[in-house]
Amino acid sequence: MTKKRVLSGIRATGRLHLGNYLGMVKGMVALQGNPDYEPLFMVADLHAMTTPFDPQILKKNIREVVLDYLAAGLDPKSAILFIQSQVPQHVELAYLFSTVVSIARLSHLPTYKEKVKQYPESNTIALLYYPVLMASDILLYKTNSLPVGDDQLPHLEVTGEVAKKMNNLYGTDFPEPKQMKTEGHYVPSLTGEGKMSKSVEGSYVNLTDNLETIKTKLAKVPTDSGRGNKAPEEGGVHTLMTLVELFGGEKKRKEYEKQYQRSGIKYQGLKNELAGAIYEELKPIQEERKKLEKDPEYVEKVLREGAKKARQIASQTVVEVKEKMGLL
Repeated sequence: MTKKRVLSGIRATGRLHLGNYLGMVKGMVALQGNPDYEPLFMVADLHAMTTPFDPQILKKNIREVVLDYLAAGLDPKSAILFIQSQVPQHVELAYLFSTVVSIARLSHLPTYKEKVKQYPESNTIALLYYPVLMASDILLYKTNSLPVGDDQLPHLEVTGEVAKKMNNLYGTDFPEPKQMKTEGHYVPSLTGEGKMSKSVEGSYVNLTDNLETIKTKLAKVPTDSGRGNKAPEEGGVHTLMTLVELFGGEKKRKEYEKQYQRSGIKYQGLKNELAGAIYEELKPIQEERKKLEKDPEYVEKVLREGAKKARQIASQTVVEVKEKMGLL
């Protein structure tokens, strides 16, 4: 039986946060024990170069993501961990894909427009090209599904279009990958607006945060009077309720919602209880991370072996595509 490949890719822009963990990593780690799946974990360092970056910070961030992946439970014996730039076929296939994607299609993507507004002085070809490289990341491994947030769906749509065009024009056999929705596929921001994101200061909890740091961050989540006819469906209170469900279960959330409608909620107590629940889940990850930090040789070995395995798969795909396109 052929295993289904599932790819998780995280930009190397800093340590992983709860949104990354619940939306991607936790679900991917769970697949390691499933004989039907072959998980691949990618550190997307090339994608981190689509917006302004400092080379030394980028180098550090790559290692931070690797350590967080491993500490969160990635098993190199059951999954493949690799750094994107160490598999050159990602860039090679992306160029071949660029022959079937128009500039107009890419320039109309909402994510592209948002980044141009955010970095008006850095409207580069790399930024425009981001979805093509992402399509290459996914299709290089004939990925069937991947845990991506709803904000990445426009890019996933481009990937599906590329797969269709390549299959129709050149007879390739790329699958049209689907979104894999995990329990926390959308983790709201601590600011009460949008989703948890590394690019928005004060919106996230890092996997490396200690209990006091988590308490401090949750204390800043905006709230209301704590009482009303119905618990809010947006804003800071909604963020807290969502996190309560993710770390305490649906029953715990319903208890707080009933309390909100009756006697009222004292948010300090809720926030402290929630901080404790989050920290209890992060504590073993942090302990494992400390061990990994003391063993850099092991981490380097994992990356070497992971890149080798990824290149073996990737090179086969590139050869197939080159043959279909008349290059071989």
